[in-house]
Amino acid sequence: MDIHVSSLFPEILAMIFNYLDVKGKGRVAQVCTAWRDASYHKSVWRGVEAKLHLRRANPSLFPSLQTRGIKKVQILSLRRSLSYVIQGMPNIESLNLSGCYNLTDNGLGHAFVQDIPSLRVLNLSLCKQITDSSLGRIAQYLKKLELLESRRVCSNITNTGLLLIAWGLHNLKSLNLRSCRHVSDVGIGHLAGMTRSAAEGCLSLEHLTLQDCQKLTDLSLKHISKGLNKLKVLNLSFCGGISDAGMIHLSHMTHLWTLNLRSCDNISDTGIMHLSMGALRLYGLDVSFCDKVGDQSLAYIAQGLYQLKSLSLCSCHISDDGINRMVRQMHELKTLNIGQCVRITDKGLELIADHLTQLTGIDLYGCTKITKRGLERITQLPCLKVLNLGLWQMTEVKGLGDASEILPCYTS
Repeated sequence: MDIHVSSLFPEILAMIFNYLDVKGKGRVAQVCTAWRDASYHKSVWRGVEAKLHLRRANPSLFPSLQTRGIKKVQILSLRRSLSYVIQGMPNIESLNLSGCYNLTDNGLGHAFVQDIPSLRVLNLSLCKQITDSSLGRIAQYLKKLELLESRRVCSNITNTGLLLIAWGLHNLKSLNLRSCRHVSDVGIGHLAGMTRSAAEGCLSLEHLTLQDCQKLTDLSLKHISKGLNKLKVLNLSFCGGISDAGMIHLSHMTHLWTLNLRSCDNISDTGIMHLSMGALRLYGLDVSFCDKVGDQSLAYIAQGLYQLKSLSLCSCHISDDGINRMVRQMHELKTLNIGQCVRITDKGLELIADHLTQLTGIDLYGCTKITKRGLERITQLPCLKVLNLGLWQMTEVKGLGDASEILPCYTS
């Protein structure tokens, strides 16, 4: 007996439609009434984020989103009141306003006028008119918020804003303050609960991004180590005010998994020594472009941070000797980034190929002293999937084969 697709139960159609991308899901809804009904099943749209241009009134928009069970919204352009969104989606869980340059404190204030217990994720990145006043509103009405992105809201967010966050957002697990350059040690102290008389703090934080917050010093790291002991991921890249001494504080954070110190100019071999001698169990470490980090750091890493799965050392002053000190202990390493380390030669690559057999990715961008011999050894690694050769310069082209075989990115 022949069975036509029109004979399938709506539940079966919904299971099939679930495998389509967002555009495909929208298209099947236009085929016929049966397919439209099946495609509107909430399981088809689970986890989908609606991307909207809010320009003119559309009475059917939000009822349609609610019928499909969509609870995540990204506003691509905002020419209507934000309250239009909040009122239309009372069970909203995620609101992405990134890049809505015309959003003001007044507009956000009109939208957030009562508790919104369902909202867990809010992204205000690049909303440059937002100030501490809006953070006060958020802290008052979004008590269940778990993720707040406010990167590059740099001109108006201050320590007062962080005090308000620390006062109201006790469930916050992820906070991004990238390039908020008015934030200082005082504000980090608020987050870490150092001013309990005014704010309890965000003691449940697991992810904290402080990239390019130029006013931070080692005192911030002391606050973090004392108050934010659930922290798993810490990004301090481009924070020029922190130093080796601050690494002593971080070395006691037993739950920290990933630490980014990229372009922290005052971090040297001494700081890596402090990290390796503490209680850290890091899985990811990035010290790229720290020009005071050299071969001695690799020896320290092998002694105390040997459980690393990802290590980035781009443009550090390391050589084959440092590689030799490290590789025999780093059996768990999956990703190694040593791009622009111009002292690395084929000898270093041979050591890597001999000992780091679990590597799935390696960055050799700009390593100008390697030749086809070292490259051939690296490509024999059994688990290798990605090899970045961006600015790699051949010193011996003959014997490697056609030049067309040498690609900026290699996938085995």
